[in-house]
Amino acid sequence: MDCIKKINVSMEGEYELKTMLIIGAGPGLGFSLAKTFGRNGFRIALVSRTQEKLDQYAEQFGKMGIEAQGFAADITNKMQLIRAFQEIKNTFGTIDVMEFNPHSGKVTTTSVLETTDESALQFFNDVVIGAINTARQVIPEMTERGEGALLFTSDLSAMSPSPMFGNSGIAMSGLRNYILSLHERLLPLGVFVGHLSISPLIKQGTSFDPDQVADAWYSLYDKRTEAEETFPKGIMN
Repeated sequence: MDCIKKINVSMEGEYELKTMLIIGAGPGLGFSLAKTFGRNGFRIALVSRTQEKLDQYAEQFGKMGIEAQGFAADITNKMQLIRAFQEIKNTFGTIDVMEFNPHSGKVTTTSVLETTDESALQFFNDVVIGAINTARQVIPEMTERGEGALLFTSDLSAMSPSPMFGNSGIAMSGLRNYILSLHERLLPLGVFVGHLSISPLIKQGTSFDPDQVADAWYSLYDKRTEAEETFPKGIMN
């Protein structure tokens, strides 16, 4: 099976489709990201816990003319994650862009006074350990090629402390530290690492629609002039 699919583009001949991997694919931002990047020359690999849902998403993308396939894995289970990455590479070959959506809804957010060691550790495992384990699956190949992108989504508690987000704020700020450190280390090696911190008000059909977030993400990725941005832009001011 040929891992490289080519499409024709006007008078410029053929070019190779790139592969984007979305970790934590779901019906909100993950779905919008797949649409946005898919319409810009990417085929999409989707990872979340439930294969049935992933198959439904892939079918929907197929109707839009976007090549997509789902690979079920729990990102907190290292063996499942390694297996999923191997299946993705066997199917699509090179992973050009990886986007990490850390919060699946599996762990409840607690306020700072309600935060316990257990609730903090659960969120930290989902967000920070999940990010480290997934990034390490693609960094060696990207640095060897001298190209690629790692994109990480967080909420605004990564940028500014809030008593409402006790356990999540601890994890998200740790994630941001990891992202910016990766950016500094990998940029000279040709790999872009980006961070988009988004409002918790994201909801379809509102002024915080996930399609708008996906457009902001693609702009940040395409320009590659900034390591991080917020959505909406300037909200921290």
